[in-house]
Amino acid sequence: MPDSRDTGLELNPNYDANGLITAVATDRASGELLMLAHMNAEALAATIATNEAHFWSRSRGKLWKKGETSGHILHVAEIRIDCDQDAIWLIVDPAGPACHTGERSCFYRRIDGGALSPVE
Repeated sequence: MPDSRDTGLELNPNYDANGLITAVATDRASGELLMLAHMNAEALAATIATNEAHFWSRSRGKLWKKGETSGHILHVAEIRIDCDQDAIWLIVDPAGPACHTGERSCFYRRIDGGALSPVE
């Protein structure tokens, strides 16, 4: 039986034991998956307040705004949350590549028989 988190209209993110929720970003124009990252409550609140994607860096242990050094900001057009509120979907207009490597998407390689090959 679904609970109110599953069916209601109250924003009540289901953060994991580390206070994080998974977030994916897709390009509004193309629908392409650009990146996957994590948010804590502060990152989600900053994203909602600014319409620019903010995440929690697990490796650096701090809040970061996507594009704060590169200028490749993800301008948020829409934020969705899944049915049990444990994943966020950002629909964005990217201002440049989403990947820190300079690739348009972080998903620029495929696994091909145990090896990696570029996505063309």
